[in-house]
Amino acid sequence: MTIAAKLTCLNCGQINRVPVAKIEAGPKCAKCGSALLSGLVTELDVRLHDKASDHDEIPIIIDYWAPWCGPCRTMAPEFSKAAVKLKTKARFAKIDTEQHPELSQRLGIRGIPLLILYSGGREVARLPGARPAADIEAFVLQNT
Repeated sequence: MTIAAKLTCLNCGQINRVPVAKIEAGPKCAKCGSALLSGLVTELDVRLHDKASDHDEIPIIIDYWAPWCGPCRTMAPEFSKAAVKLKTKARFAKIDTEQHPELSQRLGIRGIPLLILYSGGREVARLPGARPAADIEAFVLQNT
């Protein structure tokens, strides 16, 4: 029996079942063909945010940010570096809290930047403030 993990395509929203043994091979979405573990940071909308955070069995770390926030802009390249380094361990995404204030309210976000790590359909941990790539990597590895 093959053990598979659910992964939401961050491009089209399709939930895919990926054999865990093939995670390193770079799985693609069955519907649209997009890479499921690209090592890139993906911009989410509320629908994709909720689907991925509720269903994904591979950890996803989401950066809650806003374009006017200096520390958020400063951390963006560091977040991208961590995404490349942890390509097969976790997926990295971001969501603009200014465009989606209802999400900030629902999650009780009081300050940005804020990183929230989700796994298995639940919130695992939060990391507030701008951080270097090494801190982000350590946070993900420590909490997965």
